Amino acid sequence: MLKSAALPLLLSLVASAAGAAQLTEMETRWLGASASVLSYAKQLKLPVDIVVQPEAGPNDVPLAMGFADGRCKLVLSMRGNPQAEAVLAGVPSDQQALLIEAMAAHEIGHCWRYAEGVWHALPAGFVEAPEDASTPELRKLARELRDTRREEGFSDLLALAWTQRQHPAQYAVVHAWLLRLRSEQPTEYGSHDTRAWLKLAPDGQVFAAGQTPFEQARALWSKGLLSD
Repeated sequence: MLKSAALPLLLSLVASAAGAAQLTEMETRWLGASASVLSYAKQLKLPVDIVVQPEAGPNDVPLAMGFADGRCKLVLSMRGNPQAEAVLAGVPSDQQALLIEAMAAHEIGHCWRYAEGVWHALPAGFVEAPEDASTPELRKLARELRDTRREEGFSDLLALAWTQRQHPAQYAVVHAWLLRLRSEQPTEYGSHDTRAWLKLAPDGQVFAAGQTPFEQARALWSKGLLSD
């Protein structure tokens, strides 16, 4: 259940939903687990709205970040979505809130990149190598996969930096879960194969102290670009 102090905050972020009283038990549970991440995002004045889909589409993931009209849209697509249960299949019940919180931090990482105006952009000093694909269509697809993979890599590091900040004793749980999830990708170097970045953060001590999670993630993310 949502903590009473978190409920007004979360409802203030809801941009589209059937109404607070009509949120499902699963939506309420996921929002409750995400409350500390969303509170931090609001402190930073990130432009985040929560959108609750009345019905999930066939390819919708349970939690995703979209962008519209200069704002970030944290979209919950859980109604009629088997992925909402499958993503936590086999996870002990006492670890599920931790992983939901990490997923929320991952999505807020996307919002931060968007709000900073660096979505799909490389850090200063990096030069893009030409694509090797043989046709314009394949080169375009390769660029899209590469750009998505990089953003996913940043956000996975953000989830880990957040975990180290909030739950350092459980860092290994989140890292192992992310590594397992990313190792199950259908193709190597696909859009969500972030292992080049996860391998740089086997424990939370790699994140520099005294920085925000975003700064911590950005430092390691740049290193991962060299091996991606």
